[in-house]
Amino acid sequence: MEIILKYFPDLTETQKQQFAALYDLYMDWNSKINVISRKDIENLYEHHVLHSLGIAQIIHFKTGTRIMDLGTGGGIPGIPLAILFPEVQFHLVDSIGKKVRVATEVANSIGLKNVTFRHARAEEEKQQFDFVVSRAVMPLADLLKIIRKNIASEQHNALPNGLICLKGGELANETMPFKHKTTMYDLKNYFDEEFFDTKKVVYVAV
Repeated sequence: MEIILKYFPDLTETQKQQFAALYDLYMDWNSKINVISRKDIENLYEHHVLHSLGIAQIIHFKTGTRIMDLGTGGGIPGIPLAILFPEVQFHLVDSIGKKVRVATEVANSIGLKNVTFRHARAEEEKQQFDFVVSRAVMPLADLLKIIRKNIASEQHNALPNGLICLKGGELANETMPFKHKTTMYDLKNYFDEEFFDTKKVVYVAV
């Protein structure tokens, strides 16, 4: 939990309590339904929670912004972002029902009021949002094809509406077809830990 406060020192007491509760909740749920690799659950705050909050290093969502987290799994990056931005609406979607259940139970346990959930394939979700966020769900081209219909035309934020992905490794080929619309942010410029050396936030205007 200290690692969150290191980079986000201005959290309210409620936010601190919500972040602090995540470890036991995910440990408990993960023992029943595997949403985070068993080997990696010990690194929950660095590899999952802080990684999710990398998105907050490139954009501060305005009040009332609507965001879909596609392929949320157990609620990553949606739940950490929903804690950090309580005035922003998050809609968490995954095609695997039991994972949606974990995300729902975690959010309910910590009293998150700004999240909704849907067990569905991405193609089935017809609502519109300012941004779609996701963590390495599928190649960029496939993701953009699916989510184009979900991006609203009215703008509210400093960045134009679009897709914000957490990805790692070599991305030049993947982003090439969209390079005039894509900005990549190296998380090693924001976070000191070695884990972030190869991690990026990829933003594509849609």
